[in-house]
Amino acid sequence: MNEIMHIAEHVAEHSVADTLYLIPFLWVTYLAMEWLEHKTGERTQSAIRHAGAAGPIVGAFLGVVPQCGFSAVAATLYAGRVITLGTLFAVFLSTSDEMLPIFLAEAVPGNTILSIMGAKVVIGMVMGFVVDAVLRLARRDKDRLRIHELCEQDQCGCNHDCRTCEAAPERAYEHHDDVEHTHSHGHGWKGILLSATKHTVQVTLFIFAITIVLNIVLETVGEEALARLLGDNPAFSVFATALVGLIPNCAASVVIAQLYVEGVLGAGAMLAGLLVSAGVGLLVLVRANRPWRQNAAIIALLYVIGVFWGLVCNVLGVVF
Repeated sequence: MNEIMHIAEHVAEHSVADTLYLIPFLWVTYLAMEWLEHKTGERTQSAIRHAGAAGPIVGAFLGVVPQCGFSAVAATLYAGRVITLGTLFAVFLSTSDEMLPIFLAEAVPGNTILSIMGAKVVIGMVMGFVVDAVLRLARRDKDRLRIHELCEQDQCGCNHDCRTCEAAPERAYEHHDDVEHTHSHGHGWKGILLSATKHTVQVTLFIFAITIVLNIVLETVGEEALARLLGDNPAFSVFATALVGLIPNCAASVVIAQLYVEGVLGAGAMLAGLLVSAGVGLLVLVRANRPWRQNAAIIALLYVIGVFWGLVCNVLGVVF
């Protein structure tokens, strides 16, 4: 009993210490991100809507920009067939979700962060073009716009026939609650400060919970034993981390980034998990897009792509 109490006390002490110093770094980072989204959000969304055949390039570069909910915007635009499936994959694969704030708060070297983000952009771009090319070869790339179906499905309260939106898809997305939620953070600095503080609190709680679990494992199993387990089974860690990355919540990327910083995950496992960490974009896709079998296929392919590139990273011995 004394030993359990000693472990609990040790875990609590280290978990609090490991979390508290991150808070100011996280808050400043989220403040900058919220300001960026507030100033450039609509222009960013407009760029991807008008990208056309270059959608995967634009989607990959814009997806990596740390803007909350951009993957949700892309999911809604795809559900209305305003963007291609390849563009959706480019956004999902390049989206950083909570990776960047964690890396910045943990003082990860800038060249390492840029290398990881660059890899995600390139992979997103390449796989986006591959997906679109396959659809063209299969003659399944001419899907009609479905904006009016979204209106009927979401009961968005349009005061006109939503079929007319198909003539101007660049405006139609504004009618849908999912997208409105992703870019409505209030007006001016008050809204920016409130949203940044909210994000900081949420992610801090996630980090604290993750740190407690990790410290318990390290105290009971041992750091060397855990590192040896993952080191001896690099393929297993890639498959497992990619599954964690599919969790449609910022907790997934927080877990993966934190474990990578702690040295528990290797580069391949980290890359696989972060490639599939599309966050709430997956939830919006499931809600807005029909049929459900298509969503299942998209999520399954996203997982396969993440695992594939994670294994390639391991085989090539890539180190970020």
